[in-house]
Amino acid sequence: MADPGQDEVRALLESGAAAYGNGDIAGALHAFQEAARVATGDWKISAMINAASMFDELGDHTGSIDTLRSALASMSDGPSKVRPAALINLSQALQHVGELDEAQDALEEARTLLLDRDDLGQMQVACLLSLTAVAIHRQDWSRAAEIATESLAAAVHFAPELAVHPLMNLAAVHFETGRTILAEDFGAQALAAFETTGDQNAVAETQQNLGMMAARSERFDVAEPLLVQSQSYFEQSGNGYRAGIGRKTLAFLAEGRGDLVRAAELYDLSLEYFEASGATLDAADVRTRLATLAFGRGAVADGESLFADAFAAYSERGLGLHCAQIDFWHASLMEKQLATHSTDLGLATTAARLAVPAALAIDAVRYTLPNGYQREQWNRRIADPAMSLAFRLGYRCGDVRLVADLVETQCAGTTVKAESKLASGSVGRSLNFLELPPSRSRIVAGSLQLGSALAGVAAGVGLSVEQPARLALDRDGRVALAKYIDAAEQRYGRAVRDEKVLRAW
Repeated sequence: MADPGQDEVRALLESGAAAYGNGDIAGALHAFQEAARVATGDWKISAMINAASMFDELGDHTGSIDTLRSALASMSDGPSKVRPAALINLSQALQHVGELDEAQDALEEARTLLLDRDDLGQMQVACLLSLTAVAIHRQDWSRAAEIATESLAAAVHFAPELAVHPLMNLAAVHFETGRTILAEDFGAQALAAFETTGDQNAVAETQQNLGMMAARSERFDVAEPLLVQSQSYFEQSGNGYRAGIGRKTLAFLAEGRGDLVRAAELYDLSLEYFEASGATLDAADVRTRLATLAFGRGAVADGESLFADAFAAYSERGLGLHCAQIDFWHASLMEKQLATHSTDLGLATTAARLAVPAALAIDAVRYTLPNGYQREQWNRRIADPAMSLAFRLGYRCGDVRLVADLVETQCAGTTVKAESKLASGSVGRSLNFLELPPSRSRIVAGSLQLGSALAGVAAGVGLSVEQPARLALDRDGRVALAKYIDAAEQRYGRAVRDEKVLRAW
């Protein structure tokens, strides 16, 4: 005879899942908390995990982390189905507060626990999704692409109803590395699949992601309806984190259209939310936009302070590429100042000192990308503008040696690696229901066959290349851009040149 208490807990978990699927996050939290109150053993821990996930989506990231750590501390030793789920959800909350190292550690522990556990295939997919998300946060595009592809294969094998989530991760990776059309195609397939299954949360998240892509591509008319629809849903459902993302993106839209007053209002609202909830990395991103507005209205001191705060947030978490991108953007705004301060040699020199190390770090990323098309796109869209700024500022401050060194290094090529292989490796929330069957129809699998096939081709390994060597320019061994290379590697904590030294004379 079934345990009546277990039946009650099961009913509460199902009620919470249904509420979450319908966008009632507060209602889902209440159901999960009630389940945790009456349950015992693994059922109680399962309910705690789900409650923690709702805390996270409502913006109480600290509450989520505390609940999950409490759940983990309550677990008995030995094999468990719930420990990996707790670790995966803990990683997601940690990502929201910018603690990427701890998030990675939690996921690696979960991945070890899930080895050879084919009965926990859905959880394996969720773990890989979150590992992809960490790589995306770190802008480690090669790793992100490989793990996203691995998660897609795992989803197709274990849980076809989850295959759409890896597809959205691949869309994000391809967008950031220049494959915009492919990214939007994957995103559109994901949206159609979520609409088919009636997953309102996932529909809204995908609308927001597609809106963000369109906004960043300056297709504001395409972005606006997607952002407005998703924002209405998130505001009504109480999903504070996603609503904060929406305000930030709508602010960017307003900024792009020249409505700077509205942009500032929306950025301030999103910053207020991110600061209150502890979403450190999102807050840093908003500060870079507010710094841009401050420079635009002549409040340079305010802009400098905002840039410094954003840089510190990224630097403390080892996100060197984010730091380089801030320096590049900061230097580009300083270049605009030179239009009205054309004789200010000190300003030009300061800008060059920011721009050159940043350009070297940004340019170095393309040598980590897995194929020539992505490298070309990164160079054209991202690295080349950064290097062009470095050239202009070097010329502007009259540094002949700097300009000559930039010419030498840009003319030097690189070599193909002898062996080409990608480095080894969420988006999407994993609720934990122990023995409960998946609630989603498997129709998603069929609707994503084309996307799955294309993803395999798009993520195919190409020829990897070595980082460029350091160039010795004369018999005394002077290395081109030596002080800027050292500055970049110290400031951003990442290699920008190979240790080998080649003679250029």
